Amino acid sequence: VQGQDLACLKTKKLVIKRILYSMLAGLFFGFVFSEATFLFLGQTAREPKTILVTVPAGTADLVARGEQPPSIPKDMAFVVGDTLEVVNQDNVDHQIGPLWIPPGTSASLVLGKPESLAFECSFQPGNYIGLDVHQPLTLFTRLYGILFAGIPMGMLFAIYMVILPSKKKNDAS
Repeated sequence: VQGQDLACLKTKKLVIKRILYSMLAGLFFGFVFSEATFLFLGQTAREPKTILVTVPAGTADLVARGEQPPSIPKDMAFVVGDTLEVVNQDNVDHQIGPLWIPPGTSASLVLGKPESLAFECSFQPGNYIGLDVHQPLTLFTRLYGILFAGIPMGMLFAIYMVILPSKKKNDAS
């Protein structure tokens, strides 16, 4: 009877050890997959800040000819809380969405919620600019991604490891 109790105890310890190792493996793979994905989100993996866009002198002439001003991006990505500040160094008024910027002045716009915006824009050849506003990638977001991927994966590993037969030594005597 004591031999059976000892064997049962060893079996329970083995199962618990397999479950723990499986959960750790799942969390490790969750970490790797989650962080690899977040590497592609480099522009939004930061705290909110002020983004400065300078409209250089001669921009109106370039846009009139249908040319893209080299220092101004066609589309921009932001995180919630960013401030877009536009400085007009051109000799004509410019507009981007609700901002009207006379020559030699600047205007700013706080981007307060996640959304995709298409603004009328006088310093783009197509007269529009796309602004994508994303949630900032925080520590909580990263942990959530790791746990959301790692726990189910660990559970699948654990199920597999529990039903996987353990190696038993057969005595040939």
